[in-house]
Amino acid sequence: MGKAMAMKHKNPEMNEKDHKSPESFTEKEKWNVMNTTSRIQYLWDYYKLPLVVLCIFIYIISYMAYKHYTRKEPLLYASLINVAASESLTQQLSDGYLEHIGADTDRTSCTLYTGWYLTGDAASEYFEYTYATRMKVLASIDSEQLDIVLMNQEAFDAFAQSGYLSNLEELLREYPDLYESVQPYLVMNLEILEDNSSELLLDSSLEYESTTTEYPMAVDLSKLGLMKHAGFQDSVYLGIIGNSPRMDAAAAYLRYLISE
Repeated sequence: MGKAMAMKHKNPEMNEKDHKSPESFTEKEKWNVMNTTSRIQYLWDYYKLPLVVLCIFIYIISYMAYKHYTRKEPLLYASLINVAASESLTQQLSDGYLEHIGADTDRTSCTLYTGWYLTGDAASEYFEYTYATRMKVLASIDSEQLDIVLMNQEAFDAFAQSGYLSNLEELLREYPDLYESVQPYLVMNLEILEDNSSELLLDSSLEYESTTTEYPMAVDLSKLGLMKHAGFQDSVYLGIIGNSPRMDAAAAYLRYLISE
């Protein structure tokens, strides 16, 4: 009986924890009595800010690693201006060039901008795109992400007057075989060095005056290589942007376009 009494007095002490209110539980005790759903909610309530920061950090690191390992080396940037090309020709002017020179299309890129239009004709269906195209041209040239332009006469005149184009006679003399092939197709145009256009805005009675220089700025591709078979009714001119850091690639691209 004494033994039984001893056990009777011991049980309340052993089960003291079972009679504690939830508010008095330690964090470890709370965790032990939680089910899976409650534990997930607990972690979210108390650690959501660190978890969100950690997730963002993991995302940034993963994105940077993805961009690093999938980034393609840009070999050339070209643009069609006032020229609408078929899907087949567009492919030939971009990935077709990479395949022609044996470049790895998974590691390198030839960017071809399309849908660019420059026109001063307010009645033209493309007039509304002119301002946006001008901004794209300026941004691309400033960032050295435009090497080649394929354009019609109107766009050629605009690029020439702005002084964007290289002197092809001087440039292509560094590639004698290429120069010999395109020399008969070089086209002259005028660069405006200085004019009084700003004064005309203030006084329309003044006559327009300008100082210009003339030199070969483009190659007429209409009777050469790819463009000869593309079915264009008007001439398509190729110009090389003066500040291009990829002159060798631009020359190689021209050689590709005139190849049969």
